[in-house]
Amino acid sequence: MSTSPASGKQRVAIVFGGRSSEHMVSCATAAGVLEAIDRERFEVLPIGIARDGRWLLMADDPKPLQLTASQQPEVDGDTAVVVPADPAGRDVLVLEPGQPPRELGAVDVVLPLLHGPFGEDGTLQGLLELADIRYVGSGVSASAVMMDKHLMKVVFAAAGLPVGPYVVITDKEWRRDKALALDAVSSLGWPVFVKPARAGSSQGVMKVEHHQQLEAAIEAAREHDPKVIVEAAVVGREIECGVLEGHGSDRPRASEIGEIEVIGGHDFYDFEAKYIDEGNVRLSCPASIAPEVAAEVKELSVKAFEAAGCEGLARVDWFYEPGGRLVLNEINTLPGFTPQSMFPQVWAQSGLDYTALITELIELATERRTGLR
Repeated sequence: MSTSPASGKQRVAIVFGGRSSEHMVSCATAAGVLEAIDRERFEVLPIGIARDGRWLLMADDPKPLQLTASQQPEVDGDTAVVVPADPAGRDVLVLEPGQPPRELGAVDVVLPLLHGPFGEDGTLQGLLELADIRYVGSGVSASAVMMDKHLMKVVFAAAGLPVGPYVVITDKEWRRDKALALDAVSSLGWPVFVKPARAGSSQGVMKVEHHQQLEAAIEAAREHDPKVIVEAAVVGREIECGVLEGHGSDRPRASEIGEIEVIGGHDFYDFEAKYIDEGNVRLSCPASIAPEVAAEVKELSVKAFEAAGCEGLARVDWFYEPGGRLVLNEINTLPGFTPQSMFPQVWAQSGLDYTALITELIELATERRTGLR
């Protein structure tokens, strides 16, 4: 580990914003981290990615990044940042209008807080791998495969983990024969959930009760991703487990189990329920489930983490059916990370508060070697 010559602290670049539809969520996550990160140990370099892809040096101030009903945060500015893509040149450069380029020095660890495509899906991870820069979270392959809800289910089914019925509609299939694609979905029964295959935070997700609503829901999902997945509805409690990578050769660690209950105003746990109308959602931890069920969820969550090849952190989401069956919904390699999000909450119940959790993730990234692992 290197340290900043000026401060003697480890330098952490917090990267947020991004080009996906989850730009605002990413900004909100950054606001929480900027407030909570241990300033005695870490020097922070806030880097925002604008919606048009520009990398910008941002103010170290969480307030403009908070997401509320009256504020929609946005990365913008004119102080550009150039991140090295070559291990031989590790310094971050700043380009200001009318000024010569200046060096900010090297970064020890990148903490990506990007959700969705162009950040959570292996693209940013590939850039950092090229430059031999350590970063928090999963590598290229796990990030890319787990971002794709179709490929994710293929991997989990191959590992013997329980997944629900689904249909995938690719862009070419939809453009070639809509009627055939719609008929394939009808075989799942009703209701179904229509989702962009490679997006998160419930952006573009719709619950469809009958065939007449289906085409419009698919078109809405296609605004976020030309590849769409349609899942049969699973009736059950929504429970979640956080997983952290083990130190050294230790196995991953599972958190206490949390439960999500939508208690009013929303038909399911959609984007507004997650980030805007939080009063209509109850997050309970530990979940009120039998100890043997909790133990099974933890063990299967670690199995999913390992099957996916995840590193650093992940949140594993399950349905717990009334008959006692567990169905794996998805794994999120960069889960929601605001102080109110489920992942920090389950780890707080497990003994790691928000600040300690951020420190743990940076330490895990620092321990990890660069290159193939």
